[in-house]
Amino acid sequence: MGKNQIISVIFKQIEIGKVGYDEHQKKSFFQYNSDFLASGKFTNLFPHIIRRTENVQVFSEYAGETFRGLPPVIADSLPDFFGNIVFKEWMDSNNKTAISPLEQLAYVANRGMGALEYLPAKEIPHSATIDIEEITGVVKKVMDLKTSVEEKELSNLALLNIFKIGTSAGGARPKILVSEHKKTGMLIPGDIETSEEYNHYLIKLNIDEESLYSRELIEYIYYEIAISAGIEMMPSKLIDNKHFATLRFDRVNGEKRHVLTASGMTGWDYTKPEYSSYENLFKLALSLKLPHYEIQQLYKRMVFNVLFSNTDDHLKNFSFIYDEKNNQWNLSPAYDLTYPFNPLLNLLRVSRALSINGKRNDITREDLLNIAGLFSIKDAGKIITQVKAAVPLFRELAVKYNVPDLIMQKINKEIKTQL
Repeated sequence: MGKNQIISVIFKQIEIGKVGYDEHQKKSFFQYNSDFLASGKFTNLFPHIIRRTENVQVFSEYAGETFRGLPPVIADSLPDFFGNIVFKEWMDSNNKTAISPLEQLAYVANRGMGALEYLPAKEIPHSATIDIEEITGVVKKVMDLKTSVEEKELSNLALLNIFKIGTSAGGARPKILVSEHKKTGMLIPGDIETSEEYNHYLIKLNIDEESLYSRELIEYIYYEIAISAGIEMMPSKLIDNKHFATLRFDRVNGEKRHVLTASGMTGWDYTKPEYSSYENLFKLALSLKLPHYEIQQLYKRMVFNVLFSNTDDHLKNFSFIYDEKNNQWNLSPAYDLTYPFNPLLNLLRVSRALSINGKRNDITREDLLNIAGLFSIKDAGKIITQVKAAVPLFRELAVKYNVPDLIMQKINKEIKTQL
């Protein structure tokens, strides 16, 4: 692609529009396909930021690292921190130079999270079955940024596998997308397959065998606690007692589902404190006309994050799913509910990503109830009591899964027992 680049945005095999990118000015352009607008289909596909008009829309305010100059709803398809590391390693191994955000989308093509696809696509060779342990070893080498590709002795095929199944999953921690055949249990790269014959998993890999504990095991324990507290999550499991695998909510019954994070939907940069509040999140949920049950679910997640010291509750860790049949949005199942720090390090308490009642530390019951009052959330007191009742489960599950005493005690100390 040249200096001025254009790529098509596809949804359900329909061209929605085209995105252009000016590499020199670091700004982008979007124009709807006039036939798509005339069809009257999917009118709520992009509920914020992009207007439904045939005119070219210019986006010059999103030049930072979060959106890289693209419309935020499109930038949501780009790789995050871990994906970008893999992307760079694969590019280096193939002697490719740095590429633009639109060229990255061309590699994402139809392999990304959610249902948006991008054309023309960059061809990527097909590969067959995968082995989790082999992939984990490759990822460990990829994450070691101190050595070159040659010194790591990474084969092109190994890097290709990681590139295909590791660049589409968001977030900072090492993770891959795989599909598991329901009958045979065979694992294949999860970048393309959407068949109902497969279970589609996102797997967070435990690559640090020298650590005294597995962060992925801690996340699984938090998952069990959240489920017990009535928080809706996708079914999850442990692989080899150390890798955390969760079914994807953007792949259901062999269908791709259109998903946007709160950050991508609104253009709120999740790294900027001025946008990062639960008040904004609830305002967004109300603007999408979510049913009250889902507003209560969102409230329950806020309470859980406070009680269980999950301060990494930023705007990309909340998503919404588009229901194309009813042309409306719903809250996605919860994800990334875990203890976010390394308990082996003596860190001071870090402020949470999303403020509550104007505060990021020392959140009280009154702060939570104030949010409930602002947004007319019913049964707030009962919700707090329900989540609080799950607090003793952490110690029980930590013992059950043989979490080292030191780790259990340090995390337990950060969990609130009074609220």
